[in-house]
Amino acid sequence: MYDIQTIFQTANPILNQMPYPMMILNPEGIVLAWNRQAEKTFGYCAEEVLGNFIPFIEEERTYFYKDLWKKIVHSADPLHLESITFSTKKGEIVNTPMTLKAFTIDNNRYIYCQFNLGTEEQQDLLSFNEFTSIRDGLESSFMMLSIDPEGLITYANNLFLKYSKWTPKRIIGKTFWQMFPQTPESSVIADAIWKSLQNGKQWKGEAEKITKDGQSYWVDLTAIPIFTSSKKPSNFILLENDITDKKRLQNRLEKIAYIDQETGLMNRYRLEQIVNTMISEDHHFTFVYFSIDKFYSLKELYDDQAEQVLLQEFTQRMKMYFQDSSMARVSIDEFVVLTPLGEWFIQGFLTYLDQHPIYINNSTLPLSISGGITKYPDDQISFTHLMKASYAAIQKVQSEGGGSISSLTKADHKALHKKSVIEKRLLVALDKKDLKVLYQPQLDLKTGKITTVEALVRWEDEEIGTVSPEVLIPIAEETGLINDIGSFMLEQACLQAAAWHRKGIDLKVSINSSVREFRDKNMVKQVRRILEDTDCPAELIHIEITEKFALEAEAETSIIQQMKQLQNEGIVFALDDFGTGYASFRYMQLLPLSQIKIDQTFISTIQYQPKSQMLIQGMIQFGKSINMSVLAEGVETQEQQDILTEFGCDAIQGYHISRPIEAKEVEKLL
Repeated sequence: MYDIQTIFQTANPILNQMPYPMMILNPEGIVLAWNRQAEKTFGYCAEEVLGNFIPFIEEERTYFYKDLWKKIVHSADPLHLESITFSTKKGEIVNTPMTLKAFTIDNNRYIYCQFNLGTEEQQDLLSFNEFTSIRDGLESSFMMLSIDPEGLITYANNLFLKYSKWTPKRIIGKTFWQMFPQTPESSVIADAIWKSLQNGKQWKGEAEKITKDGQSYWVDLTAIPIFTSSKKPSNFILLENDITDKKRLQNRLEKIAYIDQETGLMNRYRLEQIVNTMISEDHHFTFVYFSIDKFYSLKELYDDQAEQVLLQEFTQRMKMYFQDSSMARVSIDEFVVLTPLGEWFIQGFLTYLDQHPIYINNSTLPLSISGGITKYPDDQISFTHLMKASYAAIQKVQSEGGGSISSLTKADHKALHKKSVIEKRLLVALDKKDLKVLYQPQLDLKTGKITTVEALVRWEDEEIGTVSPEVLIPIAEETGLINDIGSFMLEQACLQAAAWHRKGIDLKVSINSSVREFRDKNMVKQVRRILEDTDCPAELIHIEITEKFALEAEAETSIIQQMKQLQNEGIVFALDDFGTGYASFRYMQLLPLSQIKIDQTFISTIQYQPKSQMLIQGMIQFGKSINMSVLAEGVETQEQQDILTEFGCDAIQGYHISRPIEAKEVEKLL
């Protein structure tokens, strides 16, 4: 048998959901359950009522109710009382109908009592009590002002008087606007608050206020219109919370976070905020990106203090020339100027620097700068694109020797825009796994069988159409999305290799990888996880790397170690596009390579150029001499295949065997 109090406590959440006041009594009239609506109606909390006789029944009528409880306990029917008089904790008299019904738990009888207050009467009482409680809570928690429809202050609580240093007599009758500093910025905020209130809308935000003696303080302010029967607000309440310390700390942190300490210019983060604000306000401006040419070489020419002198002196000249323009330092040797001035004036900065040289140790510093000009909104329409376009212009200038300021052509901007669209769509494609995988077979020349297929990524977007690998891969590498593409391709290759393996088709699948993927220290773990998740034997996977990859990996021990770990588990590494990059006998020694792939540019001339034949024959012999298999790419004719067979090439790949095809077509081809 359960304790009856435990039973009612367990049921309490359900009782609290009831929309009317109710209680449960034992036969002696002791309260065993008391819901939240009863608390609100009568003002007694549960702790005051539970375990006691009903506290709001008049003492002289106690005997009547005790007899009533006993009568109900022995009745099977509910009892409706038309009018019972109760008094609330605050002494207010309430007349209410009441319904009583006895029920049994564990052979014991209890009485359920429901107070049937009229809707209007109950709501008025509850509204008054709730309003009083809310008002008391707000008074103790917030600075509070009451304002009439004319904007005159009619009430201020003690907290407001404490912070504002006004006295009760002096503040009554002052205007709403007198509480704000008399500055253009504060006037705009005060007018915005008043306009919202006049329109019957709340206003919430941070605002600067002023004390009686002129000291500023900051508040988190909520302004609320109060309506009675009229459609227009009858008065307004302002609730304020002091945030002066927070605001001062924020200002200090912003100064640290947004200002470059060496030059006093704003930094890149603040620049982005300013540019986005200018864009939102539809300002037209020119975004000028400057880079100091050969900055690190200049540092080496002079002592340690030269860098500081150079940066400060250059900044000073930039401020003098581009007066009333916004300036930022975006990296150690790169700066941005936001100016409304024309290109002819910007170009004149080079002449100004020549006329005002920088001296270090009594000698002229050979200063040269490159600049890129991008206009908003004519050229680009976002901060990121302004940065990219201007930086692209600088790279173009520096590739031509530097020392000039230039802008991109319309065609260049169009290409950059297309590139940015591809970047965004690629993110969507990776998220939805919209990339497609095709497989190009490789023919073993000794057996005449297809033993391996190369997995190749293909992308056809619903908005921008087909994007070729020649466009996709460089963009993916530049944005860092190549790792996501690599993970996708590895997963798809493993899934397909495992599916063929289960069918008894032991085709190896080769995928391309980038050095960026192997710079991730978790690359081996990721490969192992995918192999395990797809139930794919490691020996069915080949990984192809380029000579550029190999050259960079040669200098990074961690990459070599990860490659060797994967080789030990059965994965084969191949060197792709052999002969087109920076061939190095050293990385042939260091990296765990098992195959070289001769690039198709050599194969295309093999029939009619003796020199190409000699070169290819040498590559094949070289591969054999270091125990590596050799595959030729781009084979398109039977004649090319015959020559390569004669030279001892191990395998071929190209349109003569098959174009890249879907997995089901590979099975048909087999």
